[in-house]
Amino acid sequence: MKKILILGSTGSIGKNALEIIRNFKNEFRVTGLTVNDNIDLLEEQIKEFNPSSVVVKNKDRAKELRKRISSKCNIIEGEEGLLEVTKYEDYDILLSAIVGFAGLKPTIEAIKRGKRIALANKETLVVAGEIIIKLSKEYNSEIIPVDSEHSAIFQCIKGEDVTEVNKIILTASGGPFLNKSKEEFCNVTISEALNHPNWKMGNKISIDSATMMNKGLEIIEAYWLFGLPKEKIEVTIHPQSIIHSMVQFRDGSIKAQLSLPDMKLPILYALSYPHRLKYNQVITDIKKIGQLTFFEPDFDKFVCLKLAYDVIDQGGTAPCILNAANEVAVEKFLKGKIKFSQIPEIIEEALNVMNNHKNVTLENIIETDAKTREFLNKKYRD
Repeated sequence: MKKILILGSTGSIGKNALEIIRNFKNEFRVTGLTVNDNIDLLEEQIKEFNPSSVVVKNKDRAKELRKRISSKCNIIEGEEGLLEVTKYEDYDILLSAIVGFAGLKPTIEAIKRGKRIALANKETLVVAGEIIIKLSKEYNSEIIPVDSEHSAIFQCIKGEDVTEVNKIILTASGGPFLNKSKEEFCNVTISEALNHPNWKMGNKISIDSATMMNKGLEIIEAYWLFGLPKEKIEVTIHPQSIIHSMVQFRDGSIKAQLSLPDMKLPILYALSYPHRLKYNQVITDIKKIGQLTFFEPDFDKFVCLKLAYDVIDQGGTAPCILNAANEVAVEKFLKGKIKFSQIPEIIEEALNVMNNHKNVTLENIIETDAKTREFLNKKYRD
């Protein structure tokens, strides 16, 4: 039985993972859960899954949870709690499903213990890919991608010689604004941007999908995960979200992974790898799908895609600047402080202003992240 520690158990990925574990009680056991402040749902999860430890980032909410819980569950608080649970809890697999930069440090601690990383937090590889890949090799820690696109590529490459890969093709739905003009982006509302046509996701990733920064981050993640130059990483628009990604080999043949747009499948694969468990909850009937369409992305309309390719060339801490700026801009848009169209503008401004450290160390990454946020929060003060 594999023991699972879930970072971000009340988010979309975390809840889907617990649904998987609920259906495979003889295969998986939850030993730890972490949340930001949603102790109401966490309380229910504790009662059902009986973890040894939980972390609540919000210290006031952690105190409240202690008053409610009568079990022997160890309730830890704060950002330091995330590091404590990843350092000392008993687990085999870390499911990193925290949104944003916050997932970096605890993931590093799990890697240093040689644990398998089921990686749903793409920002970890975006901001510190060079460090993460080096550490994973040093400590013999497996990184199994949970993003549906990278899971698809991972499955297509399995058993193949990577040197024979011509290119990988990341598919993108195009989000809710695929058919809107760039000029209309100025008037986009928050509710419109959150209304993804295919996937049910959290607020931050939904906005990233609307700007296509989500795909931009995935380009950088794929660059590190699969060790391919950016020229071999292609994006194609596929509105149906049935083909999750493809790999083209040097003989011209293409392998693709298909399924309905449901995150439970890539989560299950990451937890059960290298085996496949029988699962009848998400069945794809090809006959009912109908038409599958593909076309080129519009880099002029979705500027975030271009910025992602650019920071790979820039190297250093440029991807960290891009990620921090995006997180700040998305937060301000969700609070109604900026327009949707300003998100890529703010990111580009940060890339032009902030110092790019070519020597990539964890200290430089943390400093760059903090200074980028400080600069933008000061300039675009609420």
